[in-house]
Amino acid sequence: MPNEVRGVIAGGKGEPVRLETVIVPDPGPGEVLVRVQASGVCHTDLHYREGAINDDFPFLLGHEAAGTIESVGDGVANVAPGDYVVIAWRAPCGACRSCLRGRPWYCFDSRNATQKMTLADGTPLSPALGIGAFAELTLVDALQAVKVNPAARPEAAGLIGCGIMAGLGAALNTAQVGRGDSVAVIGCGGVGDAAIAGSRLGGAHTIIAVDVDERKLEWAKDFGATHTVNASNTDPVEAIRELTNGNGVDVAIDAVGTPQTYEQAFYARDLAGTVVLVGVPNPEMRIDLPLLEVFGRGGTLKSSWYGDCLPTRDFPLYIDLYLQGRLDLDRFVSETIAIDDVEEAFHRIERGEVLRSVVVF
Repeated sequence: MPNEVRGVIAGGKGEPVRLETVIVPDPGPGEVLVRVQASGVCHTDLHYREGAINDDFPFLLGHEAAGTIESVGDGVANVAPGDYVVIAWRAPCGACRSCLRGRPWYCFDSRNATQKMTLADGTPLSPALGIGAFAELTLVDALQAVKVNPAARPEAAGLIGCGIMAGLGAALNTAQVGRGDSVAVIGCGGVGDAAIAGSRLGGAHTIIAVDVDERKLEWAKDFGATHTVNASNTDPVEAIRELTNGNGVDVAIDAVGTPQTYEQAFYARDLAGTVVLVGVPNPEMRIDLPLLEVFGRGGTLKSSWYGDCLPTRDFPLYIDLYLQGRLDLDRFVSETIAIDDVEEAFHRIERGEVLRSVVVF
């Protein structure tokens, strides 16, 4: 029997979100129904509301979530009712050419639920990143539900599902930050601070945080930044070079995703260093770099999509590190809010006042 719940809906480009009745089907083959306990308010949700992802309105927002399995469909073997899970927006299929090459984080056929959640009048909804977690129940593919240690509180655990994983993975999986490396992270929001935390976990000895907001730079110190650079009044490339004996860093991570910040990352790295782009640019942005500089500097230019993660491997690992006190996920939680406070949380994101507001059910 279909389930009737409340959900946060983005009905049109730029319109304030609203709470509406959402009809969630019982799970079909290969699907699971998740009772959401907490879901982070990510900048990507705001991008959906603004029409910056696509125009498949109406959207059921929310995608950084932890909860428990309510019920499962036929053929589901990886989770069972009552299991505590973090929901992933990438679910490798195991059968495409990338998965078969041993690179499942690049899966070309990532799975989502087949059935549609709808409004009460039958209008089909587009769930944000295939999840739609600003609702008491949501329907996802079973492979999106990753079982983790239930000792982790959901407000923190759910953040592993998107932004925190993107930043941690950019440092540890994509850049492969290692012992003794120097790292610069440009942009100190949730993803950037996660990249800073990941760099510390990887053993970096110098971690330089770059932002235009002094408040965010103070936050970055809490996650492991050894130095900070305010790019509103200092040339960040020159500052990074001064902090690295004139050489630049081994790894430069752009967690903003603009031509300006990418160029800063490119020139702030040492010869044969690595640039990682994890900030999401808009479709109109272009980059113009001298090809001789690209050739002459050597090294590697990489993009990191979802932190090049394998959710079934990485989510339980980082939850365990959190429970061991080695990864402070609680510090990312700026506030907990009710489901009807999401629109105001978006305004706090725009004003740069929070790392994460988290909806708690």
